[in-house]
Amino acid sequence: MSIFGTMKTAVSGMNAQANRLGTVGDNIANSSTVGYKRSSTAFSTLVLPSTQGSYSSGGVETNVRYSIAEQGGIQYTTSSTDLAIQGEGFFIVSDPNGTPYLTRAGAFVKDATGFLKNTAGFNLMGYPYGTNPPAAVVNGFNGLEEININDFGMVSSPSTAGSFPANLDKGAAIVPLANRPGANAATAVITNKSSLTAYDHAGAKVLYDFYYTKTGAGPDTWEVSVYRQDQSTNGGFPYTATAPKVLVQQTVTLEFDPNTNKLKTTAPASPNSITFVDPNDGATPAQSIKIDLSDMTQFAAAFTPGKGIIDGNAPSPITDVEIGGDGLVTAVYQDGGRRPIYQVALATVPSIDKLLPQNGNAYLPTNDSGVVTIGFPQAGAFGQIYSGALESSNVDIASELTEMIESQRVYTANSKVFQTGSDLMDVLINLKR
Repeated sequence: MSIFGTMKTAVSGMNAQANRLGTVGDNIANSSTVGYKRSSTAFSTLVLPSTQGSYSSGGVETNVRYSIAEQGGIQYTTSSTDLAIQGEGFFIVSDPNGTPYLTRAGAFVKDATGFLKNTAGFNLMGYPYGTNPPAAVVNGFNGLEEININDFGMVSSPSTAGSFPANLDKGAAIVPLANRPGANAATAVITNKSSLTAYDHAGAKVLYDFYYTKTGAGPDTWEVSVYRQDQSTNGGFPYTATAPKVLVQQTVTLEFDPNTNKLKTTAPASPNSITFVDPNDGATPAQSIKIDLSDMTQFAAAFTPGKGIIDGNAPSPITDVEIGGDGLVTAVYQDGGRRPIYQVALATVPSIDKLLPQNGNAYLPTNDSGVVTIGFPQAGAFGQIYSGALESSNVDIASELTEMIESQRVYTANSKVFQTGSDLMDVLINLKR
């Protein structure tokens, strides 16, 4: 046995325990870091060839392991842009150079330019939400954009569809054809009237007048006519428009089933909606609005308009952002309107613990971790996003303190082996004197 070999083995042991103490120190220092994943030191032996009469001491080497796949606890906050993942998956973020990273640190805050940035300076990425929901690119980061709330700071959308039910009095008087509102004459007889507010492409409010008139085509037949209110003559008929404005006018005839007093559904069925076109805001294509009338009734009761519902909204600034469990980012406007603007995507790899840690609690894929797979929260193996919550570190302070004490004891024992080897060397040197 070589005394020098024994001393080198002791040094190897002290170095190994120093590495172990380093991971313990990192874990304790980051015990309050959002999304931090604990590291640990694994030991393996180094064995040197020995003969029957002589033993050659080897040593020990260390490998650092990261418990990235281990879930941390969920803690709730008061910020709607704080995000936590319950289950598998990582947020996809980018650094100032646009390089994508993976992270579980979801403490995002909107900065001055509108980006959702976490405490490490990474911007949250997602797919822009267009007319249709986006589709994930499962094997790459193509199509992902840094989420910017300011891009949607002041928007409006035109009305395209709505519903406007009412009860029409079955006992109402029949109005001759020439005097019905659909004829748009000054002699029009108004049986019932109600109005509905819609929005044009610029977000301006436009009022439309609805007229309901019983006809003589049958005992249960009504005429519904629509006009643009600002085209009326002193608030009444006729409705006119001076070029280049275009007169908005549409009429539909409804027929009710006398057995149910609802719109007739048997052949020939009654129309259940009215669609009118308003090109007066100059947009292309011209604004077309479809109003659902399927809930109209004809009971022997006074005319009673129901609750009118229509889409579209006036220009309004964003007051808040909501992020659902499925990753849908919805802008909430001052007037109460909501609009989906982004879809947050999640990423994962086959071997999560083999990801390469980076500064800022971020990770990069490696050959050992495998190919990145991208998808949406609550789809397949991906977990759910919690808004107003953060994932705490998975560090257990009690376990780390135990590791620290054990590392200290083993380091001391290795130093005693080194000291003993040094004493033996002194004995050998003194033999020559």
